[in-house]
Amino acid sequence: MKRRSVLLSSLALAGLHPARAQPLDKPRRIAFLMAGSTPRPGQFSTVDAVSSGLRERGYSALQPHAWYADGRIEALPALAQQALAWQPEVLVTNLTPAARAAQQATRSVPIVMAGSGDPVATGLVQSLARPGGNVTGVAALGPELAAKSVELLHELRPGLQRLGVLANAADSFTPPLLQALTQAATLLQLQLAVEHVREPSQYAAAFARWRSEQVEAVFVQPSLPGRAAAELALRHGLPSGSFVRGFVEQGGLLAYANDLAEIARLAVDYVDRILRGATPAALPVQQNTRFDLMFNLRTSRALGLQLPGTLLQRATEVIE
Repeated sequence: MKRRSVLLSSLALAGLHPARAQPLDKPRRIAFLMAGSTPRPGQFSTVDAVSSGLRERGYSALQPHAWYADGRIEALPALAQQALAWQPEVLVTNLTPAARAAQQATRSVPIVMAGSGDPVATGLVQSLARPGGNVTGVAALGPELAAKSVELLHELRPGLQRLGVLANAADSFTPPLLQALTQAATLLQLQLAVEHVREPSQYAAAFARWRSEQVEAVFVQPSLPGRAAAELALRHGLPSGSFVRGFVEQGGLLAYANDLAEIARLAVDYVDRILRGATPAALPVQQNTRFDLMFNLRTSRALGLQLPGTLLQRATEVIE
């Protein structure tokens, strides 16, 4: 009895409940609620990476299914309900709006964040050490990366004075993001021209106002559809940046982004532990530690910009 008590105490500290453990070859339903678009061939896929990682851990009968919002935050609540109706054991999300929609839809199904900006400030968890509810996972360093993106745009264009910011009016992460951008702009003596939008149909008006305000570069919030923003920035001759790799793949000039492969690997561990009986409230939120600096050379050539060699040397990936 004493040995059993010690074992149960150790498992409890790890958030595990041995009675709930299930065989690995049992069919396991994992739902993915993605704020962005379905990846194109050759693009990184969080869904594929997490699913592959789980299969490598022995989940041979894994049944993953994904719901993509294609950047339409207003679609996420309905998609969350669809995902829950499928009765998954775990719901994996990316970006704050998806995690928020999932949390509002259920307080019982475990939710694993595969990247979410400042989950404490946005109310997703009580603290990183003690999430306290049914949400845990990986917190991406959004505010810090946003500030770094501004620094890179300033380094690319040293005389930069006015920076346009395309902010998502429907994202609860927007306030801490804008705070980080404001602090970075103050240090660099930049003026910010912030446009709050909800969908690509509002982008053209924002860029028209920026033209009259003599904006010289653009920062795009990752939870917004990036392709239309990148195309408009190029059409207006403006360097553009964000902190998600998909933005560069869609034609944006630069991104200082979280390493999505690392985030997926960490998310696999959370899903695995929950399927083995852990409770999200007992699993501290982690922050990733690896980042990518990416440039789109085709966009730089179209803008007539020569990327400094010092920046290219620091790049982890360059898209031709």
